[in-house]
Amino acid sequence: MRILITGSMGYVGPILTRHLRHKFPDAELIGFDTAFFAHNLTGATRLPESLLDRVHFGDIRSFPPELLDGVDVVVHLAAISNDPMGKEFEGVTEAINEKASVALAQMAEQRGVGRFVFASSCSIYGAAEGRPKRESDSLNPLTAYARSKVAMENALRSSNAGNMTVTCLRFATACGMSDRLRLDLVLNDFVASALATGEITVLSDGTPWRPLIDVSDMARAIEWAIGRDTDRGGRVLVVNAGSNAGNYQVRDLADVVAAEMPGTRVSINTAAPPDLRSYQVDFSLFAELAPAHLPAVPLAQSVRNLYAGLNGMGFSDKEFRSSSLMRLKTLKDHIAVGRLSADLRWQ
Repeated sequence: MRILITGSMGYVGPILTRHLRHKFPDAELIGFDTAFFAHNLTGATRLPESLLDRVHFGDIRSFPPELLDGVDVVVHLAAISNDPMGKEFEGVTEAINEKASVALAQMAEQRGVGRFVFASSCSIYGAAEGRPKRESDSLNPLTAYARSKVAMENALRSSNAGNMTVTCLRFATACGMSDRLRLDLVLNDFVASALATGEITVLSDGTPWRPLIDVSDMARAIEWAIGRDTDRGGRVLVVNAGSNAGNYQVRDLADVVAAEMPGTRVSINTAAPPDLRSYQVDFSLFAELAPAHLPAVPLAQSVRNLYAGLNGMGFSDKEFRSSSLMRLKTLKDHIAVGRLSADLRWQ
């Protein structure tokens, strides 16, 4: 089996690479990445890409079709990957997350790729009051990032000719330790803040809901999608990927971190205006289709893993929100010194 992973040098890529190498030791694993964040290693004892058979550097907007020859599975992670980056680079987000991603899927089908796994996001539910949201519920994307995920899902539904099995995993909010850690994710931010300052400051009123999933459980969900039977979900499947127990209010996340890191103070801005990005998600379909691949890492364990990883790095940066561990800051640094153009192309 030959598996191509786009975005292999991001936050999820190293964890997924390690997982797939373990689960499919005889598979040929190929990475494709533009390497914006390749240098942002966090506590890695070996280069994660050493577990890949091949790595290709390139821009997804200029993807070489011949790289898909002989590929059985495409796992598409490559994206402008959060709301702050999407706001700063809205046009680029559309170009990469939607247009280039749709083109990649079309090329994959034309070249005979059997399976296409797309990393979508539960953020597409946006402001979602009431009961937890199911896959059939209406969407309310509030950001460029979320809108791009909706557009890609819609394209995969409408353009698939039936020759390729497609799985869109609407992931809960990622968390947990990685060889290329991001601290622009809510739980990761809270653990870093608790370690560096002894305090967690919740900028909202703490009431918004977020579903969470550890990055290692994202890898397990992708493993399932790679091998799933089309009798379980059909030729094109869109499914929420996470667990019903993983729905938390932001203030509860802060409390879990404080419980795991004694002495941490929690400050909540109760006077803050409401954060419209609030959604609970129903993961019952995923539990039905993938019972052996449900999330297995409890939130408290994700916290402990983050603490151990950051502590092992000697992390103590009180100004980490202005550091390279924030993806938007890395892009801006590249642009400031002329390494990247304003539309995020290497110079």
